[in-house]
Amino acid sequence: MTITKAFNPLKQDRPYFTEEHIMFRDSLRKFLEKEAIPYYEQWEEDRLVPRSFWTKLGENGFLCPAVSEEYGGAGGDFALSIILAEELARVGGGLSGPSTHSNIIVPYLESFGTEEQKQKYLPGCVSGEIITAIAMTEPGTGSDLANITTTAVKDGDSYIINGQKTFITNGIHSDLIVVACKTDPHANPPHKGVSLILVDRGTPGFSRGRKLKKVGMHAQDTAELIFEDVKVPVSNLLGEEGKGFRYLMTKLQQERILATIGGQVAAERMLELTLKYVKEREAFGKPIGKFQNTQFKLAEIATQVQLGRTFVDQLIVRHQNGEDIVTEVSMGKWWITDMARRISSECMQLHGGYGYMEEYEIARRYRDIAVSPIFAGTNEIMKVIIAKQLGL
Repeated sequence: MTITKAFNPLKQDRPYFTEEHIMFRDSLRKFLEKEAIPYYEQWEEDRLVPRSFWTKLGENGFLCPAVSEEYGGAGGDFALSIILAEELARVGGGLSGPSTHSNIIVPYLESFGTEEQKQKYLPGCVSGEIITAIAMTEPGTGSDLANITTTAVKDGDSYIINGQKTFITNGIHSDLIVVACKTDPHANPPHKGVSLILVDRGTPGFSRGRKLKKVGMHAQDTAELIFEDVKVPVSNLLGEEGKGFRYLMTKLQQERILATIGGQVAAERMLELTLKYVKEREAFGKPIGKFQNTQFKLAEIATQVQLGRTFVDQLIVRHQNGEDIVTEVSMGKWWITDMARRISSECMQLHGGYGYMEEYEIARRYRDIAVSPIFAGTNEIMKVIIAKQLGL
């Protein structure tokens, strides 16, 4: 007789993992079990992850794993960045700051920074002593990045920056901010007037506005940034003047893959929580997992989670191979984050009244996932990109 092994959609091999990757993952997982999970609820209450956690991540070699060894990094591949993003997301959405720092912002410095800029900032980024943020979104400008109004006017050997930014991840803790500015407000087309300029903590005229209160992801510090006649040397220009928009676009594929991974991991965790709950919770004399409605719902959810994982793993492999997969990434970003948000409601429903209680993790996951279809390019923008790629 053949015994069929039970299918588990939560235990899958990653086609891009080597033994080194698995060691890194296991080490990071143990670190988070000791240094993050016991304190995470308090960080949610505090609405802030302490800087000491960042420096511990750095001391243990988990921050910026892709940074080259000459600047203190591990010189690893994109798979290490994936592991960092996945393991932090598994703890909770409020731990997205170190992943954003390591996998989205620091790569701008590595790719477009001068040797002087790299020597000055990258070692501190790796150690956790320097926390980064990227300031793109403005109070009146979200998806229409080419029409930002923050200006950087050249004055001799300096730039004078004026403007406001909002929804900035790591906004409170950040020591180094990559600011998207208009160095040529009259450029035609407008995106050719966008440049990226580095602003350090403590620069006169630079201040932080409110630490924003969000529906979810409470531990993640998100803030407003204000620039009032902020004077920085022209050597703080990142890359070339007028090429900031192009630089941003070159990194968006990777950023959106990471956003997709966040949605996928959240979906996997919500499925895991719900499966456990329906096997333990009893009603009418039996576990609620024995009811056909529960079984059908979880069969549907597990299928969607499996499809999402298969697709996102394929995106990671193709991105590592240097392929231009903007269409597929846009598809993955909208479908997987939308799927995760949809199943959050279904998983909460299967928890019954307890799903609405803060002491149950599903309540936090329900809150945290709501923003995923919005950030890193709204899902509506993803569909616009797909339609254009289809020739429409």
